[in-house]
Amino acid sequence: QVHVVESGGGLVQPGGSLRLSCVSSGVEGSNNLLAWYRQAPGQKREMVAISSSDGRKHYAGPSRDRFIISGDHVKNSVHLQMNNLEPDDTAAYFCSISRPQGYTYWGQGTQVTVSA
Repeated sequence: QVHVVESGGGLVQPGGSLRLSCVSSGVEGSNNLLAWYRQAPGQKREMVAISSSDGRKHYAGPSRDRFIISGDHVKNSVHLQMNNLEPDDTAAYFCSISRPQGYTYWGQGTQVTVSA
């Protein structure tokens, strides 16, 4: 049975930092894509950052230069360091693990709220 669990969300003031963590169990393989997505109320879920097992990272525009993704592709765990947070970063953040065959596992999400 697969479990994907996020943690580290919370309330932070603009300009602050948070570190999100995602751990999993039961996921096979070390060549999965590890990613963070977010979804604000009334909005579509959007990609934040992706880590691939060959070492490449990809960031969405708003995340670039402020967020850092780090993945352990052996353990299928991934972190997201978020710096200089802005109110527009407020969203539920989801971890995803995508197998090469195309199946994706999702966590339940962790809420990030950026407010003064």
